[in-house]
Amino acid sequence: MPAIDSDAFLRDLHELRKIGQFRTGVHRPTYSPQDMESRRWLTDRLTACGLDASIDGIGNVCGRHKGPGPHLLSGSHIESQNEAGWLDGALGVMAAVALARAGLPVDVCAFADEEGHFEGGFLGSRSIIGELPDDEIDRSRSRNDGSPLRDALRAAGLEGRPRLQLEPGRHKGFFEMHIEQGTQLESAGLQIGVVTGIVAIWQYRLVIKGQQDHAGGTTMAERRDAGLTAVRLLAAIDAEFPRIAGERSVWTTGRIVLDPGAPSIIPGGADVLFQFRDVSVAVLERMEATLQALVREANRRERCTVTLHTVSKAIPALCDPTMMDALSGAAEILAPGKWQRMPSGAGHDAQNIARHMPAAMLFVPSIGGISHHWAEDTKDADLALGIQVLGEAARRFLAA
Repeated sequence: MPAIDSDAFLRDLHELRKIGQFRTGVHRPTYSPQDMESRRWLTDRLTACGLDASIDGIGNVCGRHKGPGPHLLSGSHIESQNEAGWLDGALGVMAAVALARAGLPVDVCAFADEEGHFEGGFLGSRSIIGELPDDEIDRSRSRNDGSPLRDALRAAGLEGRPRLQLEPGRHKGFFEMHIEQGTQLESAGLQIGVVTGIVAIWQYRLVIKGQQDHAGGTTMAERRDAGLTAVRLLAAIDAEFPRIAGERSVWTTGRIVLDPGAPSIIPGGADVLFQFRDVSVAVLERMEATLQALVREANRRERCTVTLHTVSKAIPALCDPTMMDALSGAAEILAPGKWQRMPSGAGHDAQNIARHMPAAMLFVPSIGGISHHWAEDTKDADLALGIQVLGEAARRFLAA
């Protein structure tokens, strides 16, 4: 079996980086001209590797191995967040291309909209497993400008194309290579992370109802300030969660909107988006119960009323033990003492594919832990080591 060509792998990554280049990163929002240019560029790469390449009706780019199996599926995504990094997603796709170039029986896939530019998110990986119904596509709008997904698909030249589905029984498993998007590996002086599981994200909306009034004429004793209630509740959450959360639990207030949002008007309403993440369902349930209790306590103490709405509750995806063992064995040979097992704090396409086949992920370090920003970067030496570990793991798993 030919060796993995690390030099060609790095050349591909740096060439893809030129499409939609923004400072040292890229700007390739889903279905934008830059994104579609990168998808056409990728189909040429897949064809050059001897794969049957196509772009389907949701924008998934897939390269199908022509030979006998057992086959692996590998890939990630190539669109980016706005004005963001050059490796997030693209690394996993070009790693899959490198496996195919080496002659491994790999199907390569670049899934559309992992970054969630459109409502629903993970459009490509959900579509390929049959969990993206047409009526959701009809409803979905861009998070950037509110435009309909159907209009974006039409403008991108994808309207009317069939959407690909996974072929039952074709794939033995799915590998995804990714940057860590955190500091654990770099801080520990390590080069490889074998992912144990992908966190679930549980998202909520806190709607707070107070009384809009004049900022000068209303005494402090009379006020029902929805903004202050929001701040006090979020501070209470931040104080209580460390007592009940897991070792790698995280929580984030992503948006606070005050109504009417004027400097001389007491806010009569507040709308808050809040989420937490963990790989353990038990921990997630404990965090949810604590959140509910804190909302009840706020409604007892505050002059405003707080209503908690559940937006979404994903299921954690644990990585396949046999595939993790293949990655661990490869890492111990190629990077002895320079690797560890670790959970993923971010969501990935692998968590959707894992519902239909064994799946595992490999991390390489992120310099400074930076991601979703144009300064995102990883050393070429770490990228090259990562693709060699992935190649060795793929061979081991295919032979298992």
